[in-house]
Amino acid sequence: MALLETRQLSKNFGGLRAIADLDISVETGSIHGLIGPNGSGKSTFFNLVTGIYWAERGSTVIFGGRDITSLPSHRIGAMGIARTFQLLRLFQEMSVLENVMVGHHMHVPYGLFTTILNSGHVERRDAVIREEMMDLLSFIGLADYADMPASELSGGQRRLLSLGRAMAMKPRLLMLDEPAAGLSPVNVDRLLDIIMRLKDRYGLTILIVEHILKVVMETCSTVTVLDYGRKIGEGTPATVKDDPAVIEACLGQEMNDDEVRAMLHEGASSGR
Repeated sequence: MALLETRQLSKNFGGLRAIADLDISVETGSIHGLIGPNGSGKSTFFNLVTGIYWAERGSTVIFGGRDITSLPSHRIGAMGIARTFQLLRLFQEMSVLENVMVGHHMHVPYGLFTTILNSGHVERRDAVIREEMMDLLSFIGLADYADMPASELSGGQRRLLSLGRAMAMKPRLLMLDEPAAGLSPVNVDRLLDIIMRLKDRYGLTILIVEHILKVVMETCSTVTVLDYGRKIGEGTPATVKDDPAVIEACLGQEMNDDEVRAMLHEGASSGR
């Protein structure tokens, strides 16, 4: 059963057709990969699903059986969709713990008047939230840095914090936009392990954009390939890696087909 579906999803920027009549179905409980060359529309797709961009008339986005096409970002987030960004958008001067608590804010069950009139209840609830967020930081390996400003973390730790803040939103669908960008091979392996454990622990469905083929080949059950905003291939990693259209679009002609297949096969054969 699909958790997320798009039907005839389209987006224009002036005369540029960034996404064109795109139909994608992400099955509940799956890890679904979205790949393609730079400028193929991957991040635009994420922005459309999460309400950052408005889709063109005739487009439809369905999440959990509900039409969310015209909803604003905060309502989409509250329904259970969280995402990370290519360019990390952390609050640099806030602590690691404060950053994840920002992600959790939409689940805070009280407003201004409750804070004023029932401070004891608020303090008790804040203590519970803090404990939950510390448990999440422990799970992703950042508990020891909870009081450290985000600006003092390493690049790999910042990637983990971005992931943790998205998880603090308690999503049903986690959308990861190049989560392994800039990481060393050792940290890529660590990230893969954390993503898989998060999926199992929280029952997540994951949609992932990634240029590092190992990430896609080792985690995804289905891969959708975009080029110029259109779907040019879809299937299992084993199927996609042998598709000539995918090879040409993603890697061009600098490498011959046998070299490309060998590289993709290496990632697929070492999968989990």
